[in-house]
Amino acid sequence: MPLETMSDHNREEVAAFIERHWGSRTIMSSGKAYLPHQEYAILERDQAQIASLVTFRIDGLELEVLTLNSLHEGRGSGTKLMLAVLDEARRRAVTKVWLTTTNDNLEAIRFYQRLGFRMTQVRVGAVDQARKIKPQIPLIGREGIGIHDEIVMELALEPFIG
Repeated sequence: MPLETMSDHNREEVAAFIERHWGSRTIMSSGKAYLPHQEYAILERDQAQIASLVTFRIDGLELEVLTLNSLHEGRGSGTKLMLAVLDEARRRAVTKVWLTTTNDNLEAIRFYQRLGFRMTQVRVGAVDQARKIKPQIPLIGREGIGIHDEIVMELALEPFIG
């Protein structure tokens, strides 16, 4: 399926998707609240509905991935979206792509490592602090693991020479 970028005509649909899958239109990263539907997004549809979505923000030479969801895991949609983000980063001369995930999200940690990301920091208690701003963040995550910490993952990109 072809990828599509977020625009004004599908921004509300993206916001509703984020709210359904993240418990709110707001997400937390590094102690800050973001509204991903007001940043950048690339999505994939299945029968006219959003099936996979990645949101990100760009700050100078850095791109931060805010959310990544795929309703049909194991089909390569997440990889396809992340490769599109990396292509966009290179087009914009971004030299670092980074993200945070939670300590319970072992599948995501493996996924990002396969794409070349490295763990660069563990922010102990960051999710406990974020929960004060966004109480919808669950206490218990995947496989019964308590959610407390953020793991920062980074991928360095070569500067574009063209």
